[in-house]
Amino acid sequence: MNPIIQDITDRIVERSAASRTAYLARIRRDGEAARAKGPARAHLGCANLAHGFAGASSEDKPALRGTAKPGVAIVTSYNDMLSAHQPYETYPPELKAAVRRAGGVAQVAGGVPAMCDGITQGRAGMELSLYSRDVIAMATAIALSHDMFDATLLLGVCDKIVPGLFVGALHFGHLPAIFVPAGPMASGLPNKVKARTRQLFAEGKVGREELLDAEAKSYHSPGTCTFYGTANSNQALMEVMGLHLPGSTFVNPHTELRHALTEAAGRRAVEITAHGSEYTPIGELVDEKAIVNACVALLATGGSTNHTIHLVAMAAAAGIVLTWDDLARLSRVVPSLTKIYPNGQADVNHFRDAGGMQVLIGDLLDEGLLHADVLTVAGRGLDHYRSAPALVDGELVWSPVTGGSADLDVLRPVSAPFSADGGIHMVEGNLGRAVSKVSAVKPEHLVIEAPAKVFDDQLDLLRAFEAGELDGQDFVAVIRYQGPSANGMPELHKLTPPLAVLLDRGQRVAIVTDGRMSGASGKVPAAIHLSPEAADGGPIALVRDGDVIRLDSAAGTLELLVPAEKLALRTPAGRPLSDAQWVGTGRELFAAFRRMAGHAEQGAGIFGVSGAESPHHGPGLGFPSEAGASHLETGTPVGAQPAGLAR
Repeated sequence: MNPIIQDITDRIVERSAASRTAYLARIRRDGEAARAKGPARAHLGCANLAHGFAGASSEDKPALRGTAKPGVAIVTSYNDMLSAHQPYETYPPELKAAVRRAGGVAQVAGGVPAMCDGITQGRAGMELSLYSRDVIAMATAIALSHDMFDATLLLGVCDKIVPGLFVGALHFGHLPAIFVPAGPMASGLPNKVKARTRQLFAEGKVGREELLDAEAKSYHSPGTCTFYGTANSNQALMEVMGLHLPGSTFVNPHTELRHALTEAAGRRAVEITAHGSEYTPIGELVDEKAIVNACVALLATGGSTNHTIHLVAMAAAAGIVLTWDDLARLSRVVPSLTKIYPNGQADVNHFRDAGGMQVLIGDLLDEGLLHADVLTVAGRGLDHYRSAPALVDGELVWSPVTGGSADLDVLRPVSAPFSADGGIHMVEGNLGRAVSKVSAVKPEHLVIEAPAKVFDDQLDLLRAFEAGELDGQDFVAVIRYQGPSANGMPELHKLTPPLAVLLDRGQRVAIVTDGRMSGASGKVPAAIHLSPEAADGGPIALVRDGDVIRLDSAAGTLELLVPAEKLALRTPAGRPLSDAQWVGTGRELFAAFRRMAGHAEQGAGIFGVSGAESPHHGPGLGFPSEAGASHLETGTPVGAQPAGLAR
């Protein structure tokens, strides 16, 4: 094992000892009871159980009424508006049939919302996106709270859906859980052409119809969008954590192999319940090694920066305290091994065809960069994930992948990486701490020192671009009051095309924001997820137009080049919307989330660390520093300077 990765893992274990021990004690009590007492529904009262099978089919009702067969919950994010989730329409009957053949009985226990950041970009609905992760976690818990089940099949793909399902399932950590992917759509319009059309539209050189035609040729059929954003990063992480069946991640929807893998997931769910010989509870599977493996895979593939938030929250649900410092240290030793859009021109189908997860995992294991001795839904050991599935004479079989990459422009070995370190860096300085995705940024753009242009709303920047006010000058765009306590921390994808236009014209530009960009900043250098945010007293609220900012993503520094004594004389500028102003598109329903949201660095959620509960439980509990005390909750003046910044 790489000694630095082992040391980081050991530190996480030590830091998490109290909360992880308490979490495991809880789920082990539940697991021991499950193994001793048989299927969960057998212990319901007669009225309770009758309600539980009243709507079942005539085929399943006798099994549900009986007490011999394990019950499997299906929790689904199906809707037919979103391409990634449309394939799930047919999964419940397929999974029920597979579970039935394996000796169990399955029911759709509940549904969770699945919103699309692609649809809500730049709109009020995007301000609910990050909050939806915690809603999904709670909806998952509600589905499983009926205590009818012995295992869980989780159907989700995109953005906040997988992390939310993951967090919810870990609060029923004694239950085995398998994530069942839907797969990416076939490749459409090349990403380079799509990106160029977006820039041409931003410049006014093509119209809406041309842009819509390009977008429709890119996002054209059922399945996940093929670029390597949060959705496909989710899928890669579920495989490397051992929560997918091996090789199932990037198989296209509605194919024979996809159908066979879905059925296999149903069968496997029965095999790993407490009532079989391979009991595999998710709370035991997701340990410190699995979390580190996920971080390594994220860095090696240049995955979504959203996971610098999600992985912290996901680990916390298992009683594990992960920090940005852990990710920063890992990034120094994990090489960048892929070029998948927006970090290159290939898509996830090209990555799969180059060898995909099997070649990537195998190489990282061989080089000691992944923990091999982990529990997975396929059995003990990550070596299971060196094998790829195929249909041979109609039967699903797995065979070891022994060769290397079939396309070195897309996937490289550790011995010849695209770069020696990971594609995500942490930056810090007198403005706070932030995340910088560097895998798509040209080396000459990694360092910028330029005057600030400050905006409190992304639409103001877009208007300034359209008016020509940003032409012919170098600048750092500061977009503030975009954090979880301010407005739900929306993604700011719509800023990428105009800023990319200016970059292509030879201007030096960058973004500094307490909002998110999911890695879609692409070639534009960016410091995102800035913490503390403006609404929680972060010094970004003190920045003025013309202040010089230096962002060095290579060295990991972010500095406001204004003397401390001058800053001490300033009062915060701007403010987030009040609750009374933050209305429409259902946002008013989430005002409580704004008051409770933790800092980005601690997962930007409303839950604490499992196992660290106390009578004073609150957001961020169990993290190394206090989180979740927003201005709306504490009365802290908006933009007030944090302790340590001289007044």
